[in-house]
Amino acid sequence: MALVQPGDPRLSPQDGAAKVTCLAWAHNNAKFAVCTVDRVVLLYDEHGERRDKFSTKPADAKYGRKSYMVKGMAFSPDSTKIAVGQTDNIIYVYKIGEDWGDKKVICNKFIQTSAVTCLLWPAENIIVFGLAEGKVRLANTKTNKSSTIYGTESYVVSLTSNVSGKGILSGHADGTIVRYFFDDEGSGESQGKLVTHPCPPYALAWASTSIVAASCDKKIVAYGKEGHVIQTFDYSRDPAEKEFTVAATSPGGQSVVFGSYDRLRVLNWSPRRSAWEEARPKEIAHLYTITALAWKKDGSRLCAGTLCGGVEQFDCCLRRSIYKNKFEMTYVGPSQVIVKNLSTGTRVVLKSCYGYEIEEVKILGKERYLVAHTSDTLLLGDLRSNKLSEVAWQGSGGNEKFFFDNENVCMIFNAGELTLVEYGSNEILGSVRTEFTNPHLISVRINERRQRGLEESKRLAYLIDIKTIAAVDLAGGYNISTVSHDSKIDWLELNETGHKLLFRDKKMRVRRACQVGGMGMPTIGGEKVGLPGARELPGCGNC
Repeated sequence: MALVQPGDPRLSPQDGAAKVTCLAWAHNNAKFAVCTVDRVVLLYDEHGERRDKFSTKPADAKYGRKSYMVKGMAFSPDSTKIAVGQTDNIIYVYKIGEDWGDKKVICNKFIQTSAVTCLLWPAENIIVFGLAEGKVRLANTKTNKSSTIYGTESYVVSLTSNVSGKGILSGHADGTIVRYFFDDEGSGESQGKLVTHPCPPYALAWASTSIVAASCDKKIVAYGKEGHVIQTFDYSRDPAEKEFTVAATSPGGQSVVFGSYDRLRVLNWSPRRSAWEEARPKEIAHLYTITALAWKKDGSRLCAGTLCGGVEQFDCCLRRSIYKNKFEMTYVGPSQVIVKNLSTGTRVVLKSCYGYEIEEVKILGKERYLVAHTSDTLLLGDLRSNKLSEVAWQGSGGNEKFFFDNENVCMIFNAGELTLVEYGSNEILGSVRTEFTNPHLISVRINERRQRGLEESKRLAYLIDIKTIAAVDLAGGYNISTVSHDSKIDWLELNETGHKLLFRDKKMRVRRACQVGGMGMPTIGGEKVGLPGARELPGCGNC
């Protein structure tokens, strides 16, 4: 990944020290917040235009507006609130609303016993923050109460989370790095003290494969999942290098950026080498010390705040291409691609949940559906509904055939097998053997008409052979019925509920198969027919 400075800064630097204390991107990528040395939060849109601002307030008005500093700031997961952590022992949560110009009101405040030094908002209603007295605590915005997650005897200098937001790392003044999981997601990794860094890890990052820390010794150290050193980048002999002050991890966890004096250093993870590789550093004269970093949630931009009050923005991409003169593909990391419709400006972020490198992205099905492969998975997406899926998929040489006739599900044919993937789900919905790949010989119904007492209705009808139809309940994973006919079938369709079947044979005769009530047999054309070994299509009533 490379950093490219695209033009004017979001906030111009001043002549003297005017430190940018905090930066934060909203989860919906539409808002960017900057907190300046004068304790004012400036709000920008995604294009860099300033749209709003509000002033923070002290814990006690009698001490005045200059009695504190803002040390941490984060947006809520729904992007409608901002948490602000202050050195006067308090956290305020401001409701800023969804639209520009909405009234700013304080909806929560959490009084502490010492100064707040850093802050995260990893999940709904949960704010995690560090204190000068060494505690890492949790504030619940729903109950308006705070509690201690764990305590140490050393000042908390940094706080970061993993890519999923379900684990946190804290760095302390004595060099200790502590790990805690809300949910280890089956990793089995240990909690508690992980490692002691040689100096306070002010620049701390938790990437997808390792933990990376840096500080005043001018060294960047990558630690394994249980704290052993796997790589060291030593710049202590470089007279132009200064201490590392801050770090940021890309949303995909594949890149880490470290800020120092007049310079940003970039490390990219190489899956092939299983090691970190250093990219060309970004050097900017007279930038001075970088005091804050924030990565846009879609991975496309990195913003850096400086000691002199400036905020610079950088484009982040591995490569960029134009697809059929209608879409722009921006590869912001090995496992993340932003697909932008050039005519409408809408964007979809295609990301491998497992961190696999995404190969070529294609847009199929009347330019509505995304298809991409990784080494072990298949990614699918609906550009209109923004529903994305990633399912386990072994390489088949690109011989799959994709059909997008159904808005809810993608049909994939490969080597005599039909696989169904529901958009928005990361599990394969169903898979059956069939040689009949014509979409007119397959019918899928996914929750198209809700029924009382039935949570989900997901059904499939397809041809076993040219004269036999099988009906399958995809939610339950079992066969419902088999319908045999005396002539070749050239078209079939389930009704909206999946309880009635209509089909046509080569003689242009339209037939139906359904349940006629009680314990009746399936019928064709209104006449009861015995089908050896067949089950009925339940719940359809009389036709």
